[in-house]
Amino acid sequence: MDEHSLDPGSFLNEIEGHLLIAATHTEGRAAAARFTARLEWLTDGQRAEVARQFEAEYLALTRKSWQRTAARSRQLRDEYEGAYRRLRQRALACCLLACALFAATGLVAIALA
Repeated sequence: MDEHSLDPGSFLNEIEGHLLIAATHTEGRAAAARFTARLEWLTDGQRAEVARQFEAEYLALTRKSWQRTAARSRQLRDEYEGAYRRLRQRALACCLLACALFAATGLVAIALA
């Protein structure tokens, strides 16, 4: 695979990320507009500055929320992978034990015959 080819899954994840960020910017601007609309005493310049600060804070809080969600999902993935690994090991041990018992039973049956 050359350096310019892109895995379709990665490409779709990249697009989804950009769309999510764009939607968050739109939500932040809308929330800022709703907030500043109630502050009638502000001048247009002040309103624009408050809206800009509000949107920046909205984006920062959203980013922190995403980071916490990503960290928690990594933690859960690690926990589930560990549990799955232990379950797989137990299943293999049970299978080997069953095979050993089956073989031992067969040997005993042959010896008694």
